[in-house]
Amino acid sequence: MSGTQTGTFVGQQSGGVPPDGPPPVPWRPYLLTAAVFLALYALFPLLQLAHFNSPSWDLAIFEQEVRSYAEFSSPIVDIKGPGFVILGDHFSPVIALLAPLYWLWPSAQLLLVAQAALFAVSVAVVGRTAGDLLGRLPGIGIAIAYGLSWGLQEAVKADFHEIAFAVPLLALVCRALLLERWRAAALWALPLLLVKEDLGVTVAVVGGMLIWYGQRRLGALLTATGLMSFVLTVWVLIPAVNSAGRYDYWTKVSVSGEDQQPGFLATVLDVFTNSEKIEMVFFVFAITGFLALRSPLVALTLPTFGWRLLSHEPYHWGMGWHYSATLMPVVFLALVDGIRRARHSPQPWLASYAAVAVPVVVAVSLALTQHLPLRDLLRTQTYQADARVEAAREAVKAVPAGASVEADVPFLAHLTSDHTVYWLGGAKGVTPDAIAVRTSYAGADPAMYARSLHPGYEWRVVFQQDQYVVLVR
Repeated sequence: MSGTQTGTFVGQQSGGVPPDGPPPVPWRPYLLTAAVFLALYALFPLLQLAHFNSPSWDLAIFEQEVRSYAEFSSPIVDIKGPGFVILGDHFSPVIALLAPLYWLWPSAQLLLVAQAALFAVSVAVVGRTAGDLLGRLPGIGIAIAYGLSWGLQEAVKADFHEIAFAVPLLALVCRALLLERWRAAALWALPLLLVKEDLGVTVAVVGGMLIWYGQRRLGALLTATGLMSFVLTVWVLIPAVNSAGRYDYWTKVSVSGEDQQPGFLATVLDVFTNSEKIEMVFFVFAITGFLALRSPLVALTLPTFGWRLLSHEPYHWGMGWHYSATLMPVVFLALVDGIRRARHSPQPWLASYAAVAVPVVVAVSLALTQHLPLRDLLRTQTYQADARVEAAREAVKAVPAGASVEADVPFLAHLTSDHTVYWLGGAKGVTPDAIAVRTSYAGADPAMYARSLHPGYEWRVVFQQDQYVVLVR
């Protein structure tokens, strides 16, 4: 179909430019803006890693996965358990795309820079799309506000995650929808199926939007593909690889009173009564001045909101970590569409609001950044390595080359490139060559602590300084 039906996003001329909008703008200013954010997005987590401040085991888990692909082996992640196949946890084969780069740079740092590059690409796409529809200067303003959005900043702080691939793909999907490039929207949506299992539902929603805007055949095909992919991965593929033969994350949304978790009805009611859940949703739209709510694109947020708000895990519905990153390109391009629509509103106050929306959104993003991770890049102490950092570096050097090691969070991502690494206390059925741990865990007698983890073996302390200790068998 031609896509010229009533109710489409924007009218489209032969050159793909909205007839009531400004002429196309060059990519250069948006690429320059993206380059600045690439530097910021890379610098923050690289410093965090260098100073042994990784917030969790996730970066090391993904590096083990990439390393396995680079070695042409099954995606084994020993940190999750000896011999654990990570596709039995989440379905994210897209991670294999990093393997060729890992041949050149076998380090956790590669993953952090790759994520920074993917986020930066989305900045360029969001900014250019805003420029096409609103004009060059508003486009740059939207790019800056989006780049500073709290969802992306918190994802950068949380180290690398597979959703890094979804962020630019969703930006490209939304751009294609706004420019009525229906086939492009479908084609950009399909790779989301390889990013994470839950995104199959998001792909289905893209299909539903195509149906709504008259692309019935294409939309129906995409909707069916998305739903079948979700069912296949969650009920067949993941359980087939999972050691327990199930999809573990169903337990995050309880459908009964089992395991002392709330029943499904209580979980649903909690969505409307939990202040933290309400706060998260509020801030997702508040950073767009609520104009995003005027665009049909916000429908793409519903699948992600759905599983997060129904989860009983606080980190799923809080404002930290990486879970809001996939919402950011959607709501900011919905903002662009909302501004375009409000400019032609018969209500004078709304048209006036649309005229000042971009500077308001930029001001809000700058104000919020004073309390967000990138603010730390303006602090001199962020770049300084203290005695604790020096001790941690020496502890890493004390681990024998090529040894298998059971490690605590600060050490994981520093050892995964050239060691077999297990999670502290998670090396069931195997005995590592070394243990690297914080003294807060090891206590006054590290050797006794090591024997409690692996009875029947004697352990010798080879390094102990500040709050770190390394033992070998």
